[in-house]
Amino acid sequence: MIKLIASDMDGTLLDSKMGISKDNASAIREAERLGIEFMVATGRAYTEAKPALDEAGIECAMITLNGAKVFDKAGNSLFTAGIEKKTTAEIMDILDANQVYFEVSTNKGIFSEHQEKRIENFAAHIATTMPHLTYKVAIAMAAAHLSLLDINYIDDIRALLQQDDIEILKIIGFSMEGPNVLAPTSAQIRQIPDLVVTSSAQNNIEVNHKNAQKGIAVAHVAKDRGISEKEVMTIGDNFNDVSMLQWAGVSFAMGNAELEVKDHAKYVTSTNLENGVGEAILRAIREDL
Repeated sequence: MIKLIASDMDGTLLDSKMGISKDNASAIREAERLGIEFMVATGRAYTEAKPALDEAGIECAMITLNGAKVFDKAGNSLFTAGIEKKTTAEIMDILDANQVYFEVSTNKGIFSEHQEKRIENFAAHIATTMPHLTYKVAIAMAAAHLSLLDINYIDDIRALLQQDDIEILKIIGFSMEGPNVLAPTSAQIRQIPDLVVTSSAQNNIEVNHKNAQKGIAVAHVAKDRGISEKEVMTIGDNFNDVSMLQWAGVSFAMGNAELEVKDHAKYVTSTNLENGVGEAILRAIREDL
């Protein structure tokens, strides 16, 4: 029987309102009632992920920033896998050369140089994960969502590299041109040692230290709890979820997942708009997967 469940958030646990549905929350509570621990494994930072969990009344451990920062249930930091500042400067050079807007997640929060571009690109992300929405609605949702988050807008993002107390955890780049621009950009970044490049939507790329991967983080948490990979279940929809889908003994891809991502999962559940996470959890319990 599974003892630990790790679920992605965007395009997976979250619904069309960027929240956790009652059905998903109910299934999570049923798992916890049976002694199964639930946690999220997200590309989001802690401050971006926590509001949706709080609203649903879910308190859990959190793998954030694709595994760059892991927190226990009480919000205490367990471990960190950051990017060296010299390497960060190289990544920024490549993104700038390819005219890719980017923002930086650090131990002091998220930093961006352009508020309008952040809203525009987050809206494109919403529109990609929830294609039933109009772009106008996606813009409104993005503006409303981002207004609730603690984002730091600064004139020169490279100034972060001169601050001794700043640790770079993740860099995310966005382009409205999608893979046409991001694919060659990713290829350039992958030439830099000790990095991993993934994505959570067609219009972004996410750059982390090679040790900051969801699969590595889930394995670390499971080991700390004395749980084997056969007793772990993971759920995801995009390429930054592949490492944990491959590692876990039980893995579900969402119905809305990328086709290549589904190839790495053992099972497929319904979409994030159809309570796919709750369906997967209850199936795992019912069938003793």
